[in-house]
Amino acid sequence: MRLMTQERLQKLMAQAGMGSRRHCESVISAGRVQVNGIIAHLGQRANLEQDVITIDGKELQVVNLTYIKLYKPKGVLSSTADELGANRTTIIDLVDFKGHLYPVGRLDKQSEGLILLTNDGPLTNRLTHPRYGHSKVYEVIIEGRVSEDVLIKWRRGILLDGIPTAPADIKVIGVNQNQTRLKVTLREGRKRQIRRVAALLGYEVIGLIRRQIGPISLGDLGPGQWIRLSDDEVKALHESAFNTSKKQMPR
Repeated sequence: MRLMTQERLQKLMAQAGMGSRRHCESVISAGRVQVNGIIAHLGQRANLEQDVITIDGKELQVVNLTYIKLYKPKGVLSSTADELGANRTTIIDLVDFKGHLYPVGRLDKQSEGLILLTNDGPLTNRLTHPRYGHSKVYEVIIEGRVSEDVLIKWRRGILLDGIPTAPADIKVIGVNQNQTRLKVTLREGRKRQIRRVAALLGYEVIGLIRRQIGPISLGDLGPGQWIRLSDDEVKALHESAFNTSKKQMPR
């Protein structure tokens, strides 16, 4: 277990599920937060193992950070709840964990593969915000044979909803008469992007598996299986997330 160091109050509050950092900053500015009985101020740091932090008189509790990788099967929602209230299976239904987890790397219902789950709010923000451009690797099966001209267009980017997609790394890893198997690496994640781009280029995606998010790979997990990240994987994930440039993705 990592020893806790002093962190900004808004970060500690966000990690404890008190909302976004911006919301937590507003709570601090309103004078609702105290550290060891003294009203806190923005920019203040504290250590939950040594200091008593209260919000509206209620003590902020230490949160044991959890990091899980899951193989989402086809037909399972990548959200934490069924927004339609139809009791469809979600990724949370597959994981034996009590408490709130944030999903990192959503997939559409018919796609499968790696999703990360964590209660580390700051890390989730870094991994999901488009500006940081973390890589995601997919194995994509396309119906038919995909020409090199089409692959060149896909790699360079095409207009999607009037905005060019960022350049993509696309490699052919298998071909037969009826299918083309691709390894696609993206640094952006628009809704159903791979399927929509393929359709615009005249092809249908008949299989899509996400194999990797940043430094974390799916490994030997099968559909529906999950495992906690190792200490080395957690370290690599943090280094990848917080060492990434804040520059906007190239267009």
